[in-house]
Amino acid sequence: MAEHGPTATGTEQGMEHASSPAQAAGGPAACYRELCQFPAITRAALGAAAGGQTFLLYTECRRPDLPRRRLLRFSRHYSLRCTDGGPGIAVSGAALSADIHSQLLSQDSPSGQRRAVLSRCPLQGHELLEVWDHSGRSHSVDLTVLGKHSEVYTEGPFACLAWSHSETRLLYVAEKRRPKRRPSCPWDVPGAAGPAEEDEDEEGKQFMYHEDWGEALSTRSMPVLCILDLESSSLSVLEGVPEHLSPGQALWSPDDCGVVFVGWWHKPFRLGLSACSNRRSGIFHLDLASGCCDLLSADNGAACSPRLSPDGHRLLYLEGPVGGPHRQCLRLCLDLLLVDTEAATVTNLTAGSPEGCWELLTLQWDLLVATCSAPHHPPSLVVAMLPPAGQELPLCWVPVENTPTVPGVTWKTLMIQSPGSGQGSTAQSGPHAVFDARWRPSMAALCQLGFAVLLVNYRGSLGFGQASISSLISRVGEQDVADTQLAVEQALHREPLDPHRLALLAGSHGAFIALHLLTREPERYRACALRSPVSNLPALLGTSDIPDWRYTSLGLPYSFERVPRAEEVATMLLRSPIARAAQVQTPVLLCVGARDRRVSPTQALELYRVLRARDVPARLLWYPEGGHALTGVETEADVFKNCARWFLQHLGQPRQDRTGQHSP
Repeated sequence: MAEHGPTATGTEQGMEHASSPAQAAGGPAACYRELCQFPAITRAALGAAAGGQTFLLYTECRRPDLPRRRLLRFSRHYSLRCTDGGPGIAVSGAALSADIHSQLLSQDSPSGQRRAVLSRCPLQGHELLEVWDHSGRSHSVDLTVLGKHSEVYTEGPFACLAWSHSETRLLYVAEKRRPKRRPSCPWDVPGAAGPAEEDEDEEGKQFMYHEDWGEALSTRSMPVLCILDLESSSLSVLEGVPEHLSPGQALWSPDDCGVVFVGWWHKPFRLGLSACSNRRSGIFHLDLASGCCDLLSADNGAACSPRLSPDGHRLLYLEGPVGGPHRQCLRLCLDLLLVDTEAATVTNLTAGSPEGCWELLTLQWDLLVATCSAPHHPPSLVVAMLPPAGQELPLCWVPVENTPTVPGVTWKTLMIQSPGSGQGSTAQSGPHAVFDARWRPSMAALCQLGFAVLLVNYRGSLGFGQASISSLISRVGEQDVADTQLAVEQALHREPLDPHRLALLAGSHGAFIALHLLTREPERYRACALRSPVSNLPALLGTSDIPDWRYTSLGLPYSFERVPRAEEVATMLLRSPIARAAQVQTPVLLCVGARDRRVSPTQALELYRVLRARDVPARLLWYPEGGHALTGVETEADVFKNCARWFLQHLGQPRQDRTGQHSP
């Protein structure tokens, strides 16, 4: 149910970052600020120039602007030229960066000659949908003034911005329009309506509760499909989507006469959707002429991410079972893969390239644009020309925007053989996610502060097959804890680490594991910092947006009409760290978001009171606007600084050995 597994500082699980040779000057804040300067590349688009031998590469980037407490978003442009021999691509330097802070969404047309941009007007807060081409801005529509719908979805599982093949219409998803209401006020119940204006359409409904889609989607309740016709400047909300479905991830059919979309069932009620690929959903086709809506995928499955093949003859999508683990074997994140649907073969396009994490940004005209990063290497932008079928390897990747490695930080992958697992597994984050080998500024910052970091992929993490994921069901609090402890023991055995100066850093289900470790070996860990911790399983039944996970994780059946039974509640409590909290002796820092819909902040509050009552050093950080992931520039920086300082306070400054290396 969580995105984060425990991270051991001084010793952690999974991938290890070695200490840097010198203590970072200025402390945690300065170290974090320095490493956050490397931008993340979030989107790329290609356009063809005259002659077909030159391509224009457009990228969108972001990085924290810590002094201004905001996320800095900007674009960069490059010129790529096809050459004979060698790598086949020559790259020119980047133009100056351009700020796109007010931009919410953007999408290039199929020809690459037009770009649609959704932005928010800084003064009025109106949403504007504009189209730009080589002559400048050709269209500008104020969606807020038109009043056909509420806020446009710009991120999350529903969001999309799709060009028709004729490049005359734009398709997107927005919240269904409701009667105007007075300015918001501090209602406690998520989804509850505020008091209505005097012109309320339907008397007696101003306080009606509206369900939403849970954590990180608290303003998403009733999505609708919208089409902007550029030729007539008309905006319409599509009819024909069944009332029991919430549509999203929409695209045009090959003839522009229909729309393909993902529809999530929201009857009898909505369950949390963020990071949950196991919700009942299907791929639908809506005929724009007849209004007929047909289900294309399995009737009782979980489908997502529809894509049309370049020739428009094939519709591809991901599909899995409903229920069970929240994230399963639907997507592979570690390598770039070429899948030949004719021959049913898979080719690793990063074979022979530096180890790390690769992410494909776009593929057009057989030109690949990707980023690669590693725990010691911030993201670099690379391109490659895809050779004819059967001749893909070796593929030559050409750097477009390279970044330096962080001095003194090294890493490796430790393969751990769990007892009875049948195969080795690297430890990582919890049900059901994975620690891949990507760049993480906070982890690199800990290394520069002198710590060694271990990220654990225990059995149940993604990337090791469905059997590994399913093996954790009914064994949470046991198998995951044992795997994590084994990873710690193996790291201590293989690496020159101090076993008496260990700390735990974890979030959500990872914090659940960390708490179990603290109760089982009270004197083992010197400090612990937890984000959005799970400590009391039965208490989550009535407070979490994913109550089904509480049953599924313990191998218990779940249905929408499920009512907790005494014996099931007892089983959940026995698996909960709170039941053994009296054993904890380690100083604990707790970081929680007041708006967390997945793991109620009262979990941390209850734990905090128990620890304080037993004179265990404990500190609680309460972020009023924070959700489960505690995202946001200011929040993320504050969480890191407090966690790092907590470790330095309770473990002491890392000491140097005779080689100048810091010992954790």
